[in-house]
Amino acid sequence: MRDRDREFSEYVDARALVLRRTAYLLCGDWHRAEDLVQTALAKLYVAWPRLVRAGGVDSYTRKVLVNTTVDESRRAYRRRETTVGTIPEPRGDAARSEDRVDVLTALAKLPPGQRAVVVLRYWEDQSVSETARLLGRTEGTVKSQASKGLAALRALLGADHVALGEQR
Repeated sequence: MRDRDREFSEYVDARALVLRRTAYLLCGDWHRAEDLVQTALAKLYVAWPRLVRAGGVDSYTRKVLVNTTVDESRRAYRRRETTVGTIPEPRGDAARSEDRVDVLTALAKLPPGQRAVVVLRYWEDQSVSETARLLGRTEGTVKSQASKGLAALRALLGADHVALGEQR
């Protein structure tokens, strides 16, 4: 049991920041992102012995995080809530900060499914097949959602921003 806890703690220490960033990109709120990561880690802890034996801890964790985010966004109380506050100031020059805020605002306007696909494909750099596996969808659905999500982001961001998804 101590080895299990030690291994789990080491994994959490190594991946917590990445998971929090991914959760933020999925939901657009740092506090909610922390809650989502905690929920995902609780589910991960339960499955930890099986995952360590079978491998694939990172992909399972991402899948749990995405599914938790989508499930949370479907709850009625989430639809009534509006988040208040400001996005934390990112590091870097002012032009890049403005772009980042614009992109994060546009990303928050996407439906949860499209947002999950765009984040996994273009932020987490997952392949179409891996994204489909993580989300439990077909590759065609992932491609369609990615296309629609990128089109929506382009429409929201306008011509002032660099074309999204062109490098793939």
